[in-house]
Amino acid sequence: MQENQNPNTEPQTEELNEQQLSEILQIRRDKLAKLCEQGKDPFLITTYERDAFAQQIREHFDEMENQNVCIAGRMMSRRDMGKASFLDIQDHTGRMQVYLKIDQVGEESYREMKESWDIGDIVGVKGYVFRTRRGEISVHATGIVLLSKSLLPLPEKFHGLKDTDTRYRQRYLDLIVNPEVKDVFVKRSRIITEIRNFLDGENFLEVETPVLHTIAGGASARPFITHHNAQDMDMYLRIALELYLKRLIVGGFDRVYEIGRVFRNEGMDTRHNPEFTLLELYQAYTDINGMMDITENLIRTVAKKVLGTAQITYGDVEIDLDKPFERISMVEAVRKYAGVDFDQIHTVEEARAAAKEHHIQYEERHLKGDILNLFFDEFCEEHLIQPTFLMGHPVEISPLAKKDPANPGYAQRFELFIVGREHANAFSELNDPIDQRERFEAQAAAKAAGDDEACDVDEDFLTAMEYGMPPTGGLGIGIDRLVMLLTNTASIRDVLLFPTMKPLGK
Repeated sequence: MQENQNPNTEPQTEELNEQQLSEILQIRRDKLAKLCEQGKDPFLITTYERDAFAQQIREHFDEMENQNVCIAGRMMSRRDMGKASFLDIQDHTGRMQVYLKIDQVGEESYREMKESWDIGDIVGVKGYVFRTRRGEISVHATGIVLLSKSLLPLPEKFHGLKDTDTRYRQRYLDLIVNPEVKDVFVKRSRIITEIRNFLDGENFLEVETPVLHTIAGGASARPFITHHNAQDMDMYLRIALELYLKRLIVGGFDRVYEIGRVFRNEGMDTRHNPEFTLLELYQAYTDINGMMDITENLIRTVAKKVLGTAQITYGDVEIDLDKPFERISMVEAVRKYAGVDFDQIHTVEEARAAAKEHHIQYEERHLKGDILNLFFDEFCEEHLIQPTFLMGHPVEISPLAKKDPANPGYAQRFELFIVGREHANAFSELNDPIDQRERFEAQAAAKAAGDDEACDVDEDFLTAMEYGMPPTGGLGIGIDRLVMLLTNTASIRDVLLFPTMKPLGK
């Protein structure tokens, strides 16, 4: 069986029956074995000095025409014309056409290319830059070498595969066959770089804190539990960065931030992955107003640096990051979108009655503030399309935030919503150790009553607070959701190189 080298007619991997695929795999291995017998094992090559890339050649053709170059990459197609051939070589910047003539590269090398090379092989090409008669920028080869053998055939049209999960399970194939996917991850890297540049410019210090915690805290989420054998104790993968960073504020670092992975033992959907990247920062001697300024300036600056504009498109919605972000309280939002005024609701019983009237499911442990939050989730979130700071969260759902002195039932906290999704969460951090203990104990009671997402009492953190923590503003931004927003991506899986996947067959 001869393997078809024309990428437009080669059957897709999914369409090959078991016998066809087995024969193709054997052919490729036979080719490798023959090369090895001839002393040309490509896997023995350890380095290849390339000095040019596809995008560079295209962008600087006028200066590089007739210049000798050395390129390398994956062979994505081959067109045989007898004593001449065209190859398409793909490197990390794009594709470059290569023109080979038997009398230019040598009969032995040319024959080896035709007999032993396959689509997907990694090859090196030496030659000079020119433009074909049809006007395509190309490299005229004077020397070629096989650098690595591809023993599995590439799928022809990866987006046509029936099993869409394969793109995430085998991201390496997705990146090979759909090089435009790389653009999202290049932007992701630049977004994180610009976040660091912005914060460094604001005199924040980047730090690293433990991933393994002895107590699950810093957020409301179900943790992953592991076991430390040497100490014979259970530990938790961190669900947030907060409590250690605030210890550093106590210790005298006035501005700190961390960008790191956190882990939450929760479901997966288009916006959630069990492990994700979080930015948290803390600044002494400021509050949520200072955090709103930082949040707005950071997101606007990063968008302009990475995208060149603060006017972005997400789906079919135009988002203007240049305008001042709107501000609304949770009570105002529920009044506006649900028609329920929680300023007129004074007891848990009245809140439950309103919930029943509006078909809101609640649990017996839920207090008035919890039910207000349920109303917001049900009726309001989807309406906050343009950047909006949601403020005035109930204390019941904000165990680490300062109470509003003017309205003690609510916390000095905001969440930033864009396109109906939360993108940031910030507090005027609670720095009263007595109040903090009471809230931790309330959380512990909720956990004992069956709330798997409630926090434990962190005695060491309370001890740190008792030494005195200055007034502090704190902010958390989900990096993955920010990348989704700035790359117009619908699913979190499309901004994670290797999203969490259930193993095949389970």
